[in-house]
Amino acid sequence: MSNTSLYPTYARADLTFERGEGVWLEASDGTRYLDFAAGIAVNGLGHAHPHLVATLTGQAEKLWHVSNVFRIPDQERLAERLCAASFADRVFFTNSGSEAIEGAIKTARRYHFVTGNPERYRLITFEGAFHGRTLGAIAAGGQAKYLEGFGPRVEGFDQVPFGDIEALKAAIGPETAGVLIEPIQGEGGIRPLPHGDLKRIREICDEAGILLLLDEVQCGIGRTGRLFAHEWAGITPDILAAAKGIGGGFPVGACMATEEAAKGMTLGTHGSTYGGNPLAMAVANAVLDVVLEPGFFERVSRLGLTLKQKLAGLVDSHPEVFETIRGEGLMLGIKCRVAPADVVAAARDQKLLTVGAGDNVLRLLPPMIVTEEEIDAAVARLDAAANDIETRIAENRRGAAE
Repeated sequence: MSNTSLYPTYARADLTFERGEGVWLEASDGTRYLDFAAGIAVNGLGHAHPHLVATLTGQAEKLWHVSNVFRIPDQERLAERLCAASFADRVFFTNSGSEAIEGAIKTARRYHFVTGNPERYRLITFEGAFHGRTLGAIAAGGQAKYLEGFGPRVEGFDQVPFGDIEALKAAIGPETAGVLIEPIQGEGGIRPLPHGDLKRIREICDEAGILLLLDEVQCGIGRTGRLFAHEWAGITPDILAAAKGIGGGFPVGACMATEEAAKGMTLGTHGSTYGGNPLAMAVANAVLDVVLEPGFFERVSRLGLTLKQKLAGLVDSHPEVFETIRGEGLMLGIKCRVAPADVVAAARDQKLLTVGAGDNVLRLLPPMIVTEEEIDAAVARLDAAANDIETRIAENRRGAAE
């Protein structure tokens, strides 16, 4: 890794890319990589999608940015389209997932403030969660490795074990404003919450008079085969944070809410300098043009099942490397028996890009435009990577025995 003036906050691979097309990235030396990381679920429509490129360049020649003190027609249009396709009645646009989560937290607290219960400001969150990198978001996530060294933890979050319904019920008190949960934990290791558990959490929130907040920053915008992952459970939240795939690579996020939950977010209570500017809104509308096409979600589900079945075959072939498969649609994880960083590196040697996660999991998040042939190519490369790892394991055993 070369020395740079950047914060050394990432363990960056010594790779630079010049261009991308569809599911492929081309490095500066001309080597082509199959991209099954997609910028951690950001490039949902792949690289240089023609409709997104045409929209972005067209908008760039007209207008990039105006403040939210003016009306932005494409922002209003995108909000209307998102609401029409979901549970929501109101949308606030942001620059990132973390900012969307912050907006969701503020919306929940403000709701209870204006309904005469200002003491209700605490949110119940879950072990293994990842809600972003801002001070509020790392407090909500509750992971020690992200909190360490950043001073007092932002107050107002109570964490319980993932999926532990009884612990959740016990944690609800007179100060509880709501429950914040990812339907599928991404950073936490592609851990889906059973649909029945999500339904039960919805019921518990209703019984307690508190709000259900969903973090769909990674699992939303079509990745599981529905616009939002919670739709599989047949429930709706009160507030939802979305980002990553919503801009197809352009930094955009959204905090979405029902009319009731959003009623405290009145004039002057919140804002964003860049959130929802014309350039971002044009691209996000273009993403929706593609994602909301008839048959798009069904195709994601079908290809996700194909990939899952082929990965299951890999698990059977390489029991020393892989343990099990989990996830939904094209948001899949392989729980490994070796360090996932080793698998990421071995796959990269085979010109396949993947990304690690918590709970010893390798994440596979290909662009949703991936083809069956590209899935076959990715599985073949992952098979070769596993063979390399098994060879090293065997060599280490021989070395230890000698």
